[in-house]
Amino acid sequence: MVVQPKVRGFICTTAHAEGCKQNVKNQVNYMKSQLKTNGAKNVLVIGASTGYGLASRIAATYSCGAKTIGVIFDKQASGNRPATAGWYNTAAFEELANQDGFYAKSINGDAFSKEIKEQTIALIKKDLGKVDMVVYSLAAPKRLAEDGTVYSSVLKTTGAPYTNKTIDLKTNQISEITIPQATEEEIEHTIKVMGGEDWKEWIVALKQADAIADNAVTLAYSYIGPKITHPMYLKGSIGMAKDHLYHTAKEITNEFSNSNIKGYISVNKALVTQSSAAIPIVPLYISILYKVMKEKGNHEGCIEQMYRLFHDKLFGDKVVLDAEGRLRPDDLEMQDDVQEAVMKIWNTINNDNVEELADLEGYWEDFYQMFGFHMAEINYEKDIETDIKIPSIEE
Repeated sequence: MVVQPKVRGFICTTAHAEGCKQNVKNQVNYMKSQLKTNGAKNVLVIGASTGYGLASRIAATYSCGAKTIGVIFDKQASGNRPATAGWYNTAAFEELANQDGFYAKSINGDAFSKEIKEQTIALIKKDLGKVDMVVYSLAAPKRLAEDGTVYSSVLKTTGAPYTNKTIDLKTNQISEITIPQATEEEIEHTIKVMGGEDWKEWIVALKQADAIADNAVTLAYSYIGPKITHPMYLKGSIGMAKDHLYHTAKEITNEFSNSNIKGYISVNKALVTQSSAAIPIVPLYISILYKVMKEKGNHEGCIEQMYRLFHDKLFGDKVVLDAEGRLRPDDLEMQDDVQEAVMKIWNTINNDNVEELADLEGYWEDFYQMFGFHMAEINYEKDIETDIKIPSIEE
C-alpha cells in the first residue's frame, strides 16, 4: 500500500516501513563512521524503539560491539493500518545488526509488568548470562500497576500556573499559553509513571535472578533546559518525576554497592521526540535552539548525543560527571553563548519573524522522520509492504 503521513495533534498516526528503515540505517552508518568505544558488551535497553532509547541501542551495538536485548511496546501492522514507527525501527535494527554479525533480540510488551520482566530475564539468562549495562528509556503516558491501579502522568506546573509563549505547529502561529497547576494526586501519579520506581524494580529483579553483572552500569535519561522551561518541566510535574529518577540513581548505587552496580542520570539535549512534541512551550524553544546550534555548527541529534555520551562521558578514561553526579551530554546546548542567543531570539520572536528566527523546517523534518517520512532516499508514491516482521519476535 501507499503510506502517507497523517498528523493528529503532536503525533503522526501512520509510519512508513522503508522510511523508518532508512532512518535506522542512517544512524547505524553514523555510528560506523566513529571511533569505537571500549564499553558494555551485554546491554538491556528498556524503551528501545524510538528516540534516545533506539539511539542507545545502536550506539551500544555499533560503537561498543555489544549484544543487545530491547524491550519495546509497539503494534504490528493490521489490515490497512501500518505498524507503529517503533515496530518498524526495531525490525530494521535487528535486520541490520544481524547482517553485521551482532546479537539483537527484542521483547514486545508492557515494561511495567511483572510478566515482561520475567520474559526478559529468561532471555538474558538463556542467551547472555548477565547484562553489564541497563538503559532505562521509558516515556509512557500511563502505568498499570500489579494491583490493577492505572496511573496517568500529566504535563502541568507545581506551585502556580505558568504563562509563556508557545507555537501551534499546525499553523506556525505563536501565542501565549497558560499551563495549569497539578494537584498533589496528579504529581504522585506522574512520579509513579515517569519516576524511578519501575527502574529500580528492574534492577532488583535482575539482581535477584543473577542476571546483572558486578560492576554493571545503569542509565536513565532526564532534561534540565533553560529557565523559561523550568516551571513546566524542571519544576513541573514531570520535573518532580525526574527528581525521583535522580534520587533512584543514588539509591541503586548505594543499595548495590557490594556488587559495584552504578546508577546514573544522563541529562540530554532538547530534541524532537514523541515525548517532547507533547510539552507546551518546548517545541518553540527547540525550533529556536536548532536555528542557533546549526548556525554555530554544534547541533546534534539523538545518535550524536548517544555516541558522545558513551564514548566521551561514560566509557572514557573516567566517568565525566557534573557537581551533582550527573552525566551531561546537554553541555553544548547549555553553553552560555548558545543560551544567550536563544534568549535574545525568544524575547523578540513573533508571528512576523518566526520563520526567520526559528528553524521550523528543521523541527518538522525531525518530526516526520521519527515516523519514516521526509527521508530523501525514499519514494513515498510507491506501494510498500507494511506487514514487516521483527526477526526475534514470534507471532
